Amino acid sequence: MQFVCLDLEGVLVPEIWIEVARRTGIGELARTTRDEPDYDRLMRYRLGILAREKIRLADLQGVIAGMGPLAGARAFLDALRERYQVVILSDTFYEFAEPLMRQLGRPTLLCHRLETDAAGLVSNYRLRMPEQKRAAVQALRALNFRVIAAGDSYNDTAMLAAADAGIFFHPPQQIAAQFPQFRVTRTYAELDAAIDAAASSGNSR
Repeated sequence: MQFVCLDLEGVLVPEIWIEVARRTGIGELARTTRDEPDYDRLMRYRLGILAREKIRLADLQGVIAGMGPLAGARAFLDALRERYQVVILSDTFYEFAEPLMRQLGRPTLLCHRLETDAAGLVSNYRLRMPEQKRAAVQALRALNFRVIAAGDSYNDTAMLAAADAGIFFHPPQQIAAQFPQFRVTRTYAELDAAIDAAASSGNSR
């Protein structure tokens, strides 16, 4: 049995914070893990902006409700789930992801939680656990599953390294150059073929 672990944002759905930045006109919120590899530093930066601008969780959820998966993502995911066990490992938050998961057919999602204050402002974030993407892959491998992982950003590289096979999907050039050990794919057809190739390689051993 083989598991496929996928990142969410940039792989199946648009970058949520970039969309929030576009719709609110707050360009500072467009900064993502593609720009800042230190996740805690990035989230503290975001929380500071949300507090300054008095943006509530409900405001953010309103933006996300108007989003949808990337073109072709649902068909890709549906086909993948017919052949493999698929888990979405993301550094997003359950409070953000619900409408997007519904549009993707509710795949299994492991991510984090947000905390709000009495006024509905986002006051903090709570990690499910540190390095949860890598830990999930390691746990699956410890259960004697072969794991193929795909992601697009700095915060995916530990997951890709922990997997039996790690694949980039449409990463920024500077990230791909820093991690040449991971195969780069640019379309769902390429990613699908790379997953099957990695799975076949594992089956042949």
